[in-house]
Amino acid sequence: MKVAVLKETFPGERRVALVPVALPALAKAGLEILVESGAGMAAGFADDDYRAAGATIVSRDEAFAADCVLAVRTCGACGEGWCADRERLRPGQILVGMCDPLSSPDACREAADRGATLFSLELVPRITRAQSMDVLSSQANIAGYRAVLLAANALPRILPMMTTAAGTLTPAKVLVLGAGVAGLQAIATAKRLGAQVSAYDVRPAVKEQVQSLGAKFVELPLETGTSETAGGYAKAMGEEFYAKQRELLGKVVAESDMVICTALIPGQKAPVLVTREMVARMRSGSVIVDMAAERGGNCEGSAPDATVVVDGVTILGPTNLPAEVPFHTSQLYARNVATFLAHLVKSGLPDVSMQDEICRDTLVARGGQLVHPKVRERAGLPPLESPAPSA
Repeated sequence: MKVAVLKETFPGERRVALVPVALPALAKAGLEILVESGAGMAAGFADDDYRAAGATIVSRDEAFAADCVLAVRTCGACGEGWCADRERLRPGQILVGMCDPLSSPDACREAADRGATLFSLELVPRITRAQSMDVLSSQANIAGYRAVLLAANALPRILPMMTTAAGTLTPAKVLVLGAGVAGLQAIATAKRLGAQVSAYDVRPAVKEQVQSLGAKFVELPLETGTSETAGGYAKAMGEEFYAKQRELLGKVVAESDMVICTALIPGQKAPVLVTREMVARMRSGSVIVDMAAERGGNCEGSAPDATVVVDGVTILGPTNLPAEVPFHTSQLYARNVATFLAHLVKSGLPDVSMQDEICRDTLVARGGQLVHPKVRERAGLPPLESPAPSA
């Protein structure tokens, strides 16, 4: 089977789906690796590095002639670049990458219409044997780290306490909203930089994780019994809950010098946690990094990939922090992809078993139709009445 690695076309995307060190293991599994010329250049991996690892450097058209195509972003996650790529797809071709399937089901449907077999890496189940394939966690980990550095650079004060001959400087107060993978890394990074860190999450179960990193867990008198999904993600709550949450969080936000917002609900608009009124109560010079800006934002007034100043408070809305450190995020992503691909091959790719939870949960399109129940629902299609046809 020929497997091709694409050069990313999404604006600002510097990651690559496979790095040279990941190739030998795939070659041992019987896969022939093709790499589009320049695919790894932005991440620090030259074509010669891939040649030395056993890959063949090809053009984009030659890459799309492969049996399986790997990408960081494809379908709805690829933006305008998807229009050209979808025309290159052919029946039975396998496409693996981040597809944004729950928010952009129509793009996935276009891949299905071309007869492609589509696997979405965002849908990897959160089970023990799939941890090494979890691209959302590996990329969010680096994004949480990067968000704190971004905020620290914009903050007009230092984070650690310093005792000097000229006096003592008090530590900055950092509040992290959302204690998922990105939030926990943001907490750890802020603590390493010497800040006084607090964190809040709608899921009370993460309190112990927050405290283990040396941060204070903000507890609010709210009913949160149904706040977590079976997969461990935060669950969308009602507007009455969010209104009460914002009211109680107001004082904590006002006392913070830096707020890192990481709260996301898969496939849904991000909940608003910080209102304009809350921003107005913050000290001038404070900084908010809204990592949910692309999904509507946790903070009112934030804008995707923009810096907004409201009442002296700087609000940053980065949408692709992992791409800012592509060398290491590509390494992590490549490990996820290589492990996932090896699992698919072991499961009989291209005709993978639907009895396997990993294959079943990530398979979005096959045999000319959308086969994933949630993606079909988002696309306005009825449930499938019979098992999906083989590729």
